[in-house]
Amino acid sequence: MSKKAKKQVSSMSFSLNRWYSRISRIRPPTLIISGVVIIATIFLFSGGLYDLAVHPAVYIYYNSKFYFIMNRYISSSPIAQQFTSETAILAVLYAFGFAGLLTIYQSTKHAYNSRQANLMLIVGVALLLLAYIFLEAVLGLKFVNS
Repeated sequence: MSKKAKKQVSSMSFSLNRWYSRISRIRPPTLIISGVVIIATIFLFSGGLYDLAVHPAVYIYYNSKFYFIMNRYISSSPIAQQFTSETAILAVLYAFGFAGLLTIYQSTKHAYNSRQANLMLIVGVALLLLAYIFLEAVLGLKFVNS
């Protein structure tokens, strides 16, 4: 190899090494990482992967009624099927539950201000209970007459 080619190769490897070391030192904020993990978890729990794989209908109009949740009236096996609207409903309810848990956690950080801590605790418990009650209602609608 000529001296010029060796110099270009060595400088290229040096620049690649610098580039690699810069990329390897990047640390994304933990808030962004936890947000992505939470969104991915809610997406998976609500059935988003099923929607991407199967492409179900958003809703159905059956016997002069709109159905947004698949149940025994429409299908013989509702556990294996769901509408896209059901995914959206469940994602919102899971997000409410997570927001309730996060609010309860944040209330512990305001121990010096008991009024604010109690208010945040009540709001968090209310969000968590609402999410639980509505999730149970959605399951009850899904398995009606089973």
